[in-house]
Amino acid sequence: MVTREDLESFLIRMDIEYEEVDEGMYLVRGRNSGLPVVVHHADALLLIRMKLMDLPETLASEMELYRTLLELNATDVVHGAYGIEEGELILSDTLELETLDFHELRASMESIELAATGHMESVRALAGVAAADNSAAEGAEG
Repeated sequence: MVTREDLESFLIRMDIEYEEVDEGMYLVRGRNSGLPVVVHHADALLLIRMKLMDLPETLASEMELYRTLLELNATDVVHGAYGIEEGELILSDTLELETLDFHELRASMESIELAATGHMESVRALAGVAAADNSAAEGAEG
C-alpha cells in the first residue's frame, strides 16, 4: 500500500514541483507544461485531476465536442479520461494504492499532461473558447 510518504517520494523522484494544500491533497505542476494537477491520496485510491477549462453555457457544436472527447478517450488518452463535472472539462485518472508503483504514477501524470497540451487547441475550438483563455493554467483546484 502506497502511503503519503511514498507518494511524496515518487513526486520528488519525478522532479516536479508540488505542495500539500490539504491533508493528502497535493497541487502538482506538470514537468513539461507547468500545468496544475491535483493529486489526492484518499483511502485506497489515488485521484489525479486536471481542470482544463470552464465549458461555455452554450456550445457551438456540443455533439461534435462530446464525440471528439469520447474518441480521444478511446484512442489517444493512455491513462485517465476526459470528463465533464459541474460545467468544467477535466482530465482525471484513478489509481489503486495497493498496487501503485512509481512507474504507473509517472505514466499517468505524463499521459494527462500530454493529452492536455496536445488536444487543447482543437477541443477549445470545438467548445467555442478562444485560445487565449488559459483556464488549465489558472488552476486545477476545482
